Amino acid sequence: MTDLPRSVLIVTDAWHPQINGVVRSLEQVAAQMTARGIEVHFLTPLEFRTVPMPGYDEIRLSMTRAAPVFRRIDAIDPDAIHIATEGPLGYIARAYCVKRRLPFSTAYHTQFPEYLRARLPVPLRWSYRYMRWFHAKARYCLVGTPQLKALLEGQGFTNTVVWTKGVDTKLFHPQKRVTDESLFPYPRPVFLYVGRVAVEKNIEAFLTLDVPGTKLVVGDGPSRVALEAAHPGAVFVGAKQGEELARFFASADCFVFPSHTDTFGLVMLEALASGTPVAAYPVTGPVDVIGNAPVGALDGDLRAAALRALDISRDTCRAYATRFSWAASTDQFLQYLPVIPR
Repeated sequence: MTDLPRSVLIVTDAWHPQINGVVRSLEQVAAQMTARGIEVHFLTPLEFRTVPMPGYDEIRLSMTRAAPVFRRIDAIDPDAIHIATEGPLGYIARAYCVKRRLPFSTAYHTQFPEYLRARLPVPLRWSYRYMRWFHAKARYCLVGTPQLKALLEGQGFTNTVVWTKGVDTKLFHPQKRVTDESLFPYPRPVFLYVGRVAVEKNIEAFLTLDVPGTKLVVGDGPSRVALEAAHPGAVFVGAKQGEELARFFASADCFVFPSHTDTFGLVMLEALASGTPVAAYPVTGPVDVIGNAPVGALDGDLRAAALRALDISRDTCRAYATRFSWAASTDQFLQYLPVIPR
């Protein structure tokens, strides 16, 4: 690969203390670029005063004007700029690039129009109009799957390219599986959900499944209190990270992904790398990550998918996941990262 930048600035409104696929993906790609000798800078809400997003306190929105952000970018003086999110910082960074006539890339990590409609009666066409405007000036808009690319092209996007994600196969590994009932005290089979506990994730569809064993929820979010009260038979353990999260993934018997609106679903790869088969709806994300591979069951009947997934080989799941590397994901990221002319 030629014409690599010496320094890269990634602008993101999604950052710690959030734990989600956007943050994990950016961290992994940044680590890969650093290992290749590229200096990586982040511009995040941690540098500014923030306020909680209405209805979603764990997401902090930056309260700042353009001038401080412009000065920060000038001080970094990067060779390339990637704008990861469409929030306040992404909006200002986009304005910086457009004003200076600098090439940049963006990413469409979240089906924001669908997420917003799940919370408020906002017509999809209004949200997509903003999204088209935001991403139109980018040289490339990176999306997670071919199906999402086709969806956005149907909404008038003209610059989308596929950026496939990877998985940490050392952290997420079948050897982390806990079979001792005193250490993993949940009646089997264990059906696992990992992710934000929020309305747009459609967790209710998972929690209402009539399946044997245990329904286990790893994660936190604005819907947790209500869902925990409504479904006392399910087990909620809160957000987990690192080795503890890896043990939950590997120790489950089936990973259930009930979302209709995710753009990729990194957690599916993490489950597969742990040897745990996936059950999901046949929608954007699962269709591209799982497809027809014998590592998951996709069905409009989520219960049927979950029960079928119990018969899938854990070794097959692991072998499939090893095909998704962060090194290859970073190659794609750099391929679509335009270098600023000097």
